[in-house]
Amino acid sequence: MVSATVGRGTALAAALLSLLAVPAHAAPQEPLPDLTGLRDFLRTAQQQGAPGAMARIDDNGTVSKLTVGVADRTTGRVLSTTDRFRIGSVTKTFSAVVLLQLVDEGKLSLDASVNRYLPGLLPDDRITVRHVLSHRSGLYDYTNDMFAKTVPGFEAVRTKVFTYRQLLDRSLQHASTGAPGAAYSYSNTNFVVAGMLIEKLTGHLVRTEYQNRIITPLNLRDTFYVHPDTRIPGRYARGYLTPDESGEPLVDATEQTASWAQSAGAIVSSTQDLNTFLSALLGGRLTSAARLAQMEQWLPAGTGQAYGLGLRRRDLSCGVSVYGHTGTVQGYYTYAFASKDGHRSLTAVANTSNSSAVHNTMLRTLESAFCGRPTATTQSAGAGLVERHEDIAPGVVRD
Repeated sequence: MVSATVGRGTALAAALLSLLAVPAHAAPQEPLPDLTGLRDFLRTAQQQGAPGAMARIDDNGTVSKLTVGVADRTTGRVLSTTDRFRIGSVTKTFSAVVLLQLVDEGKLSLDASVNRYLPGLLPDDRITVRHVLSHRSGLYDYTNDMFAKTVPGFEAVRTKVFTYRQLLDRSLQHASTGAPGAAYSYSNTNFVVAGMLIEKLTGHLVRTEYQNRIITPLNLRDTFYVHPDTRIPGRYARGYLTPDESGEPLVDATEQTASWAQSAGAIVSSTQDLNTFLSALLGGRLTSAARLAQMEQWLPAGTGQAYGLGLRRRDLSCGVSVYGHTGTVQGYYTYAFASKDGHRSLTAVANTSNSSAVHNTMLRTLESAFCGRPTATTQSAGAGLVERHEDIAPGVVRD
């Protein structure tokens, strides 16, 4: 089943505020979204094994919502863009925002050693907060070992509750992947350290800081940090993990502590809330202009993309760049990105994971949302990019 809806807000005040919010350096208007192409990518993801897929675009008051497939394979309930889901590594952007707010408050320096705030935590005093937030610390990603075998690895940790220290210790059993400040190397360990910094500097759990600094101010009604509870509150899409062995049945991975991820990937949200969050962030409503500029100091992070501080930039085939984060957690792929000014935002989700085919198809939803109808040139460029690494176990190559 396929569904799609489009609507426009007409409040004059909202329109005026939107006009006033456009910065002087705003990029030219992007092409209109290609909703037909977007729907085709969602259908393709479903054909490749995702029980369902959905996308929501918020574009200066115009809302486009598309869904295919089911939220629950047992009941057959149709997927809805109002369903909540686990957002995986999009959580990293929330964690980075909290730390940058602490920089704005004078409680943290990006270029100070992590060990200044957490004495003796890391084996190298040269690792700074900036290195952690930009994945340049050299800290090994513990999920490479944890999920080298996808389903057995998941089942081994599904109900476990880890401390941050236990996760970090798994990383420190390995040599560093590079010198502090050297090349980008994605590691969930970095955002475990980010969570430890948040809790040390504020005296509160990360849940409290997410709530007080982001969720409540933005009125995000579908966004929760439920760790270590295993349940997603309210109405949600169930998540299905694809086994490594071809032909094996999908594993319902919905209920889990997500304790292996915590401040690196344990938030629950919705398409609307993630679009609201990214629009607010890129529109300058969550940090000072100086801190947002720090988030957007880019370093190369693979073909067609770069990484700042807890924020990805993806360069699309039409020359447009978009900003946000991908997210993988067992049973869910999330793609949350927005234009430079935050005026157009997309959140696309498939309720499966560990499928390279689905992952690469869902990445192409960004092309439809921000580049419009493809030309022969952009279609060829978009189709040629294939990613074989993900946010979980990024050192594992996926065919």
